[in-house]
Amino acid sequence: MAKKSTNAYAEYSFFQSVESSFDKAAKFTNYEQGLLEQIKACNSVYQMRFPVKIGGKIEVIEAYRVQHSHHKLPCKGGIRYSMGVNQDEVMALASLMTYKCATVNVPFGGGKGGIKIDPKKYTVDELERITRRYAAELIKKNFIGPGTDVPAPDYGSGEREMGWILDTYTSMKPGEIDAAGCITGKAISQGGVRGRKEATGLGVFYGVRELCNVPEDMKKLGLTTGIEGKRVAVQGLGNVGYHAAYFFQKHGAILVALSEMEGTIYNPKGLDVDAVFKCKQETGSILNYKGATKTTKKASDVLEADCDILIPAALENVIDINNAGKIKAKIIGEAANGPLTPEADEILIKKGAVVIPDMYLNAGGVTVSYFEWLKNLSHVRYGRMEKRFQENNHNAMLKTVEEMTGKKVSAAERAVIAHGPDEVDLVYSGLEDTMIGSFHEIREVYKAHKKIDDMRTAAFVNAINKIGESYLQLGIFP
Repeated sequence: MAKKSTNAYAEYSFFQSVESSFDKAAKFTNYEQGLLEQIKACNSVYQMRFPVKIGGKIEVIEAYRVQHSHHKLPCKGGIRYSMGVNQDEVMALASLMTYKCATVNVPFGGGKGGIKIDPKKYTVDELERITRRYAAELIKKNFIGPGTDVPAPDYGSGEREMGWILDTYTSMKPGEIDAAGCITGKAISQGGVRGRKEATGLGVFYGVRELCNVPEDMKKLGLTTGIEGKRVAVQGLGNVGYHAAYFFQKHGAILVALSEMEGTIYNPKGLDVDAVFKCKQETGSILNYKGATKTTKKASDVLEADCDILIPAALENVIDINNAGKIKAKIIGEAANGPLTPEADEILIKKGAVVIPDMYLNAGGVTVSYFEWLKNLSHVRYGRMEKRFQENNHNAMLKTVEEMTGKKVSAAERAVIAHGPDEVDLVYSGLEDTMIGSFHEIREVYKAHKKIDDMRTAAFVNAINKIGESYLQLGIFP
């Protein structure tokens, strides 16, 4: 049970926060309680301890893999390397993955993994030993495989670790033709897909842009339609935060504030995200960036920045009862998993702000992971079969138009019009279509239920309906 704090508000664990949002939404569905409990429960929780020799001594590593839902297979979810990893966190993230996949119509059940280590304290060789042993434990218990459970990178892990896991899997499962599909987020040379690295941040941009393109919703917020000119603040310059900031800036938004663990920088006229990122790489801190008019040593100051759009892209529960009332942004886009507590949600709803929920907004990563998984199963790069065919067709059409009109298109125009799609073009197109379509599914639910007052509840209702129908059609509940 959740503990009570002195201010009479519940202190939720991360998993309890997800359950609280689920329960709020479940009231707007027509499923019996038993089915709702099945949807909400984590189906399989694998807690493990394994020994690894580190620096000549044996170290016992704590790790987890959770499969939240088997209504669709395989399960899907990242592997987090962090000292903050615990069973509650991994269960929460796995459950969010279930609802996230349902929201964006990706046919996976939710999963999540975690290794409780600080990766910065280990050498590359030591990290490889830990990763391979973790993979071996997953293989032994059938918690990984292209048809059962497909991990991916998360906080503290990346392409390198995914390559080690793939190699371990193929070594222990020789001859499995679809082995590359056992994990996503791989390097291109190992079967990865172009566009995966920036997918989550780009998905965040697409989702926020879609809201900003709805005149009715912008009028309610007192904002102009469109993304151009909107003032944006981003918490966290990791992979997701950087790419979200990059795409906002590229499409005409003004980045007024950026933060990292060491603090926040602010400039109402705009920050250059690439220059800030370069400064961080060269000096070790964004606070050394010369183009900021204000810097503070508090990372949380960015949350209270004077802006139109706030993008928390760091960790969970950063916006709570203590600071939610101080937030000036009218649009909060949850690029991180669970950055708002339930109480913060309620405060921002009463203020009239719109919170775009994580279970939709940061689903770009799993969407493009789905594309990678499909690529691995089909054993062919996207665009390989049709790129030249389409270019030849486009050139033929241009030639016909030129002959009919007696006019020539320029070389630059020809290059744009005749271009056949590369893999990254198709990935971006598929991601954009997914984010646009899913946004309007959620908005339709929101508009259909007068008692639903926030997008998170609408997204949960949308997801629960899809999962519930899947269970019923499977015949599990006769």
